[in-house]
Amino acid sequence: MFSKEEAYRIKKEFWISYGSYMKLQMNAEGLSINWVNYKTDIKGIFFRTDVERKYAEVSIEISHPDASVREMIYEQFEEYENVLHSYLGEEWVWTKNDQDEDGKEISTIKTSLENISIFREADWPNIISFLKSKMINLDEFWSDHKDSFEIFKNL
Repeated sequence: MFSKEEAYRIKKEFWISYGSYMKLQMNAEGLSINWVNYKTDIKGIFFRTDVERKYAEVSIEISHPDASVREMIYEQFEEYENVLHSYLGEEWVWTKNDQDEDGKEISTIKTSLENISIFREADWPNIISFLKSKMINLDEFWSDHKDSFEIFKNL
């Protein structure tokens, strides 16, 4: 087991490493972006990356505070399910009624890499490769289809 301070330090080192590695990667529009804190510019739509003791995860999180708007956004993604799948190249887990770590109602579309750990530095190349490929694919989808979600921008 790691102390709280040691766990914090290791996680910080990982995210700095990932961020430094991804800084070299331009987005689908040829721009430099912050891959760790990816901005969709649509209220309530987030592309999240998470790495823990036993898994790494990439997700589309729909967390609009208005439940009816959140449902409409999720349904809009459902309309694009086949298109999204063509960008991702794999099935992701769709959960209309999920909760974040604070118990707040959200919807998610996600994939994970199991049996890895942020606390094993030897796993970092696999984790970074996993996160990179998924985020690049999400970015390409978003670049091509974000206009279809603009209706939700000011809700």
